[in-house]
Amino acid sequence: MQAVILAAGMGKRLGDLTRHSTKCMVKVNGKRLIEHALDALLAAGIRHVVMVVGHGADELKAFLGDAYKGARVDYVLNPIYAKSNNIYSLFLVRAFMEADDSLLLESDVIFDPAIIEDCLADPSPNLAIVAKFQSWMDGTVTKLDDREFISCFVSKKEIVWSDLDQYFKTVNIYKLSKAFSKERFFPFLEVYIRAKGLNEYYEEVLKILTFIDQGSIKAFDISDRLWYEIDDLQDLDIADALFSRGLDKLKALYQRFGGYWRFPALKDFCYLVNPYFPAPRMVHEMIRSFPQLLTSYPSGQKVQNLLGSKLLGCPPQQVLVGNGASELIKGLVPECGGPLALSVPTFDEYRAGAPKDQWRVFYPAPGTFDYSGDQLADFCAAQKVSTLILINPDNPSGHFLAKSDVLRLLERLRTMNVRLIHDESFADFVDGTTDHSLISPDILDRFPNLVAVKSISKSYGVPGLRLGIIASGDLGLLERVKNRLSIWNINSFAEHFLQIIDKYNHDFRHACRNIGAEREHLFERLREISFLRPIPSKANYILCEVKAPWTPTRLAETLLNASWLFIKDCTGKIGFEKTPCIRLTVRDRNDNEFLISALKALDK
Repeated sequence: MQAVILAAGMGKRLGDLTRHSTKCMVKVNGKRLIEHALDALLAAGIRHVVMVVGHGADELKAFLGDAYKGARVDYVLNPIYAKSNNIYSLFLVRAFMEADDSLLLESDVIFDPAIIEDCLADPSPNLAIVAKFQSWMDGTVTKLDDREFISCFVSKKEIVWSDLDQYFKTVNIYKLSKAFSKERFFPFLEVYIRAKGLNEYYEEVLKILTFIDQGSIKAFDISDRLWYEIDDLQDLDIADALFSRGLDKLKALYQRFGGYWRFPALKDFCYLVNPYFPAPRMVHEMIRSFPQLLTSYPSGQKVQNLLGSKLLGCPPQQVLVGNGASELIKGLVPECGGPLALSVPTFDEYRAGAPKDQWRVFYPAPGTFDYSGDQLADFCAAQKVSTLILINPDNPSGHFLAKSDVLRLLERLRTMNVRLIHDESFADFVDGTTDHSLISPDILDRFPNLVAVKSISKSYGVPGLRLGIIASGDLGLLERVKNRLSIWNINSFAEHFLQIIDKYNHDFRHACRNIGAEREHLFERLREISFLRPIPSKANYILCEVKAPWTPTRLAETLLNASWLFIKDCTGKIGFEKTPCIRLTVRDRNDNEFLISALKALDK
């Protein structure tokens, strides 16, 4: 068995990285793509590699030489690489592939080395490595028959998105017998070149062959394995994260701040979402409206505020809708003056809104993170602050002050001329009711020193829509914050969500009650882990103290690398100096039990 690697292309989408180099000389985690591929081939026993080169050929040949770690390397030059495509590069190695069984690889793919070993071990003489198609993928796909043979190849221009579940993406790794190459593949490929020219893809020939004989190429499904095709800088960035190891992998994912659908194996226990909402019927309604929403401008701020007021049940002049609560917080905090007070640990977005010297930090007792409204009021009086920020339930501790306690706190703050920013983004998860919200016309009118903040993204499980709302009886403050926002800060999809959400309020409340029940179940299961001390929570997450021999960082790193479990390491956040902690999002039962199993495997 030999390996044939096609590496003649120019890789223009990688910009300066491939201006003078071929794609396989690009580094992923400090190691060149060609090294990743060759090391995997050598580990599987391959000792002969044929490289088709073109753009950047001299650099590649100088780097590899005539042998790589004991494996012979032959080079075949594609002199017209700038005018041809991979069909001609493959045609140039016809003699090699007709003389020996071959692994055929594109040079821009990085993959789990075990894939090669398993491919060689499979008894089928002709294999195409495939993986379940994801919406962000690009290029040729296949369909499989009930025997797992490829029934057809589908070019990217022919993809029917309603057939998404039937497609498997080609990984651009094939095992082809010399008999198949000599008797079928290259004869057809030669005829195809004569008919269509050199600027074509060899997959078109495979498409013809599978149409004639659907039992000619077996599919080898690696949907549960790591691999990635690198065409542009974003692909390179994702591949760096996918194939990093240890602490580097954890850092790479933290730095992305989302977009985790590009990592299908990842179970995200870090970011805070509602796993039980939106309901399928609501999703279907939004899908039905997608074409119109995609091609239409959203309404301006006035209409958005009207829709937000309908959701919250208060006058539109008391409401301001934002592109996520983060946008509103960024506009709100600077308008509050200083000094400002908040309890720690807490959500860092608020602290980023004002200079460090403007903050007065209240520290609850370490280990419990409990505090009362009276303690906060006394702290504000002693520190002579202008604004107190209260996240309730608090993030990340899950500590909760009852509505009666917050109203008493508001009364005291009003007498001191102190504003309260009450962030109730997680209040829906306390027990699934609206009983804990301060957003009502009576309360907002009674307490002009109140600003209520609500993250719709978090509560309703739609972080991709980016929706947040603030409500206040201080209309002047709202106007000043509004002036910091764009007139079209909300997209059409988010506006449509606000337009239809009333119809699904029953489903939403049911989802919140489910989270409450699942939170209690997960809390009890976490108590079974000897190195964790879960702290009671009223939100959709649970803070856990981490005990020896584990540390939060080591635990987060281990879970990610061993099980693709992504958790929040609280190390370095203010307020955790004496209590090392992690935060775990409450997901559905299956995911939560997967987490518990992974933790128990470490509990030895």
